[in-house]
Amino acid sequence: MTLPNATHGDYVVGIVGTGAMGRGIAQICAQAGLSVKLFDVAGGAAEAARQSVAGTFGMLADKGRMTAGEAAAATARMSAVGGLAALADAAVVVEAIVERLDAKQGLFRDLEAIVAPEAILATNTSSLSVTAIGAGCARPERVAGFHFFNPVPLMKVVEVVRGLRTAPEVLEFLHALGRRCGHQTVATQDTPGFLVNHAGRGLHTEGLRILQEGVADTVTIDRVMREAAGFRMGPFELLDLTGLDVSGPVMEQIYGQFYQEPRFRPAPVVAQRIAGGMLGRKTGEGWYRYEGGQKQEPAEAPAAADAAAATVWIGRAEPELADRLRALLAEAGVALDAGDRPGAASLCLVTPVGTDATTAALREGLDPTRTLAVDMLFDLSKRLTVMATPATAPAVREAARAVLAATGRAVSLVNDSAGFIAQRIVAMIVNIGSDIAQQRIATPEDIDLAVRLGLGYPKGPLGLGDMLGAATVLRILEEMQAVYGDPRYRPSPWLRRRAQLGLSLLTPE
Repeated sequence: MTLPNATHGDYVVGIVGTGAMGRGIAQICAQAGLSVKLFDVAGGAAEAARQSVAGTFGMLADKGRMTAGEAAAATARMSAVGGLAALADAAVVVEAIVERLDAKQGLFRDLEAIVAPEAILATNTSSLSVTAIGAGCARPERVAGFHFFNPVPLMKVVEVVRGLRTAPEVLEFLHALGRRCGHQTVATQDTPGFLVNHAGRGLHTEGLRILQEGVADTVTIDRVMREAAGFRMGPFELLDLTGLDVSGPVMEQIYGQFYQEPRFRPAPVVAQRIAGGMLGRKTGEGWYRYEGGQKQEPAEAPAAADAAAATVWIGRAEPELADRLRALLAEAGVALDAGDRPGAASLCLVTPVGTDATTAALREGLDPTRTLAVDMLFDLSKRLTVMATPATAPAVREAARAVLAATGRAVSLVNDSAGFIAQRIVAMIVNIGSDIAQQRIATPEDIDLAVRLGLGYPKGPLGLGDMLGAATVLRILEEMQAVYGDPRYRPSPWLRRRAQLGLSLLTPE
């Protein structure tokens, strides 16, 4: 297969489908010095897309991000065409049409009769099998996935997806084209969700599971993930941004395509909200209400008790985490019970890893009516999460909130749960990322790069695991599996072996 030099010179990129994705791909290709031909089956849509992108170039020039000459040249490199036959000279055609297998297969069959034998047919599909799309072609070796994220010019990563029959030189060409367009490219196998959407299951599905379990409400879950775990957005804010009409079907598809893998199990509440039209920002109401485009978030209630009235005994099961909590409370002037066992009137705080407050209290032989658990694994500078047992007295719950609020941090009081909120969500993200590596879907480096750029996480899943320590993540998962008896929490072999050996999760095989 003879292909042009993807890095240098001018060649034609055909784009079929001129919605948001097609326009974004057209913009970055034209800016990279390539000739772009736009086609859409809807009359006038291709020309409207060309004008829209030209307007974007004008705005970029006005803001000084490109010169007027560069904007004019990029605009001149774009043309709207009236039929597929006009794409005969394209070196690569990228389709961004409706997510239907029959439609994509039909388009590529039509294109095969038009373009040169060596021309590449690239699909921007986010959910369909590249192999299945290519199976309808006479030359499936020239079909590959080229999956961008919306908005294309700002999301600086593209997945290059290898179908079972994709030729190596096709993948090399698309990697070079992606880099020429200013994006970082990651190589991924043709599996459900590819890399980014596959890795993103942990945040959404575990956040929904926590909500469904009654551990905490959506606002609390999002606050903990932002202010303790360091994520830019919590799971429900992110679902509102993307829209449940988009995210919900993806959850169902990936769960089904992996033959009901428990790690990806969706929550019933999603389908209910879609049926009720509560899709997120686009409908003005989702997990939050939106007024004038602004999220309406309730204020937090202050602690109702007096911290000065409490004396605190701290559990001994996790010495390092106990020391962190002891130092935090001592700095706030909280009275500490230094006895080997808690005094009769002392409030008991434990610092478990992976398990629930009930189990942690009973393991240390503590009175569950006056015991609560505090998550000490994450950033403590903004928010603390405290978890009661079902037996913890209401007055004791409020006393614990007051004691922790005395440190100057916001405090989230949640119901009993193995792994609190942040521990269980982050552990699931790490475990899914580890299993992607175990299946050789992508390299460890590409997994973390794609997730950081594509999902905006503070670190990639394997980097998050290294931050906590692979052995700690393994403990969290094992404790959750013991409490829930659910195979969704079974640790990936990739994670288990590296935890046992003391290796980074980024260590390849």
